[in-house]
Amino acid sequence: MTRESLWNKEVEKDFFTKSLEVAPPEKLFYVTTENNYYAYWPKNYKGVKTTLQSRNAFIGAYTEKWSQEILNPIAKELNAHTVRNVVCEELELTKVSPADVAICRTNSIFQKPEDIIAIFEVKMSIVWNWELLKNFEFSLKCLGDYRSHKGNPGLLRSDTMLKAIGKSISVRIASLKSAKIPIIILGNTPITKSYYTKVDNLKNYGIIQGFWSLNPKPLDNNGENIKSTEQEGFMRFDSHSEFKQHLLDLLKEERMFFAGMKTKKKLGKLIEIANKEDTYEKKAEKFLNLMRFGENGM
Repeated sequence: MTRESLWNKEVEKDFFTKSLEVAPPEKLFYVTTENNYYAYWPKNYKGVKTTLQSRNAFIGAYTEKWSQEILNPIAKELNAHTVRNVVCEELELTKVSPADVAICRTNSIFQKPEDIIAIFEVKMSIVWNWELLKNFEFSLKCLGDYRSHKGNPGLLRSDTMLKAIGKSISVRIASLKSAKIPIIILGNTPITKSYYTKVDNLKNYGIIQGFWSLNPKPLDNNGENIKSTEQEGFMRFDSHSEFKQHLLDLLKEERMFFAGMKTKKKLGKLIEIANKEDTYEKKAEKFLNLMRFGENGM
C-alpha cells in the first residue's frame, strides 16, 4: 500500500476507527464526569481530569506504519526498502530502542550501518480534538485544532523534542559509521518558537538533517503556522511530491557529518595539508580523516 496524501483529519479518523476495533473507548479517549469521550480535554472543561497513557502505544504503532507507507514509493526509487523497528547494535539502535523507520538496502530488521540509507524518528500524535459519539454506532465529531484543547501534540511538546534530539545524538556518537546516514524527525505539528534556533543549529551542525512536519494544515480556518525556520531545521511539507523531492535531493548526494574542537593553529595546519589534494572531494576526505585521526593516524 502507498499513500499520496499527507497527514489530515481523515487520517486521524482512520486511526480511531481501526483502534476501536481492538480496544475499548476508554483506552483511546478521556472520559468526563458526564460520560463524554474526548481525544483531549477541551480548554473550557472544568471537571476532574485524568492522564491517558494507554493511547500512546496505539498511536505510536499507527504513525510508524503510516510513515513507512509514505516512504515506500521513495525507497523504491532508490532500489531500497522501508523497514520499521530497525536494530543496529553498532549505532546503539537496540531491540529496546530501535529506529522507528529506516530506508535500507536490505529488507531486514537487523542492519549493518553501511546498509542504512536514512533513519527516521516518528514523533506524531493526534493533532485535532475529537469527540466519540455513542449512538447505535460509534461516530466521531471534530471539535477543533490543537488551539481548542489542553494537550500539546507532537513536536509542540518539549519532552518529545528532547527525546528526538537525545536519540539522534546517541546514534551520531556511537560510531563513525553513522557519519553518512541522515537522521530526520517526522512530525505532524509545528514546533514552538523556543526551538527555532535550536533546530537550525542541529541541522547546521549536521546532527539532525531536519524536523519535518507532514501535516500541511494543522490549524483550522487557515490559521497561520510556520512553513520553515530560517535555516530549514524545521520544514512543513504541503504535498507528497514536495516531501518526496526534498528527501530525494537529500539522499542522492552523499554527505558527511564531522565535529571537533581544535585550536585555530591546528585547524589551519589541517586545512593546509588537505588543500594539497587534487579535487574538492579528495580535499574533503583528507580534511575529515585529519579531523578524526590526526596527522599520525593517516
